[in-house]
Amino acid sequence: MSAVPIKLPFLDLAPIPRATGTLRLPGSKSVSIRALLLAALADGETRLTGLLDSDDTRVMRGALQACGVRLVDEGELGLRVAGSARFAVQEADLFVGNSGLSIRTLVAVLAFMQGRYRLSGVPRMHERPIGDLVEALRPLGASIGYAQVQGFPPLLIEPAAARVAGPVRVRGHASSQFLTGILQSAPLLAREQDLVIEVEGELISRPYIDLSLELMRRFSVAVQSDTTALGAPRFTIRAGASYRAPGVFAVEGDASSASYFLALGLLSGGPVRVQGMGSASLQGDRRFAEVMSAMGATVMQGDDWTQVASPGLSSGFRPRAIDADFNHIPDAAMTAAVVALFADGPSVLRNIGSWRVKETDRIAAMAAELTKLGATVEAGADYLHVVPPARVRSATIDTYDDHRMAMSFSLAACGGVAVRINDPGCVSKTYPDYFAQLAALSQGSL
Repeated sequence: MSAVPIKLPFLDLAPIPRATGTLRLPGSKSVSIRALLLAALADGETRLTGLLDSDDTRVMRGALQACGVRLVDEGELGLRVAGSARFAVQEADLFVGNSGLSIRTLVAVLAFMQGRYRLSGVPRMHERPIGDLVEALRPLGASIGYAQVQGFPPLLIEPAAARVAGPVRVRGHASSQFLTGILQSAPLLAREQDLVIEVEGELISRPYIDLSLELMRRFSVAVQSDTTALGAPRFTIRAGASYRAPGVFAVEGDASSASYFLALGLLSGGPVRVQGMGSASLQGDRRFAEVMSAMGATVMQGDDWTQVASPGLSSGFRPRAIDADFNHIPDAAMTAAVVALFADGPSVLRNIGSWRVKETDRIAAMAAELTKLGATVEAGADYLHVVPPARVRSATIDTYDDHRMAMSFSLAACGGVAVRINDPGCVSKTYPDYFAQLAALSQGSL
């Protein structure tokens, strides 16, 4: 089975009584998009290896090329990026699809390129709020307007004015990507004076910020991290900081994508091993292995691999129910919600309010689709309470043009029922070969 064609209206998955094997993960989306932009801003050439090839990375590559960045695809050798602190093209119309990370990092950088740019995406992108980021950038001199609806893309960027003195303040509760955008643009602003960024309110998804800081360090920009007198996170970029090409940068496997296969090992019995993501991973979603352990899996791990096994649902095994805070791994939390279908009692997933402004309203979507499978679900502003059914029933799953809905709900087939996934091609956003990999593991051919 090859990658699912994007136009296929549905995909029928047969019950998965057992899955076993080893697979190599595709490159991390989070690392790939960050590394593409940092390489474009760095002095010198960077060769990116292991880069993810998906819809989201393609829109970032397309945007950078439209801005005059030279990208040379050298096949298995990687992608060669010729960087510069200033983009050659000063006026461009950029399309970012539904890649939230791409638009939120690009707008922060383009705001200080002294050019004129328009950023737009698919209709859902124009429903995803970006006002908190724009309001944080304006005191720095950014001139950003809204082409349609206040607080939402499309965005119009004009040359920036002089920045004001004092710290930049950004709200931390909406999306960690807003802070990532400002951090990655910081060397453009810290030429003559330090740039201080203070977070207001709770900072969600802190592991993604740690990832951003580590990637900036690898491109020669060190960020000082401490707290204010009130205990709020604060970041300082010293005057004169600038990105320098590291030569070769290897993108590690995608930890969010790993979650589906780790859960597959738990539900089917496995063992299922993923290569490219282990205890040394930079990504916060590596901690999903801890969730699987808490739910009863046998987890083994090395620096670059993770393996999960269990007795399997077919033997009468049931995962342990959980009541957990998923602020640190909101994407992988969707996988845990589907695993909760088979748990030995009710599970609660807390602190997932960021789901509301993702590719779809994931709290509402997850509640609707879990209910189709027989669960009793209570959906709150930032939590899900899932009561598993006595027996999961067959269902047709709507995916809402959301790749993670398609991939997480494919695991319902481990419950001994057939599952139909509508619009399976939406997985091309991050993992075009997902269903081919799932089929291979289900047949024990990997």
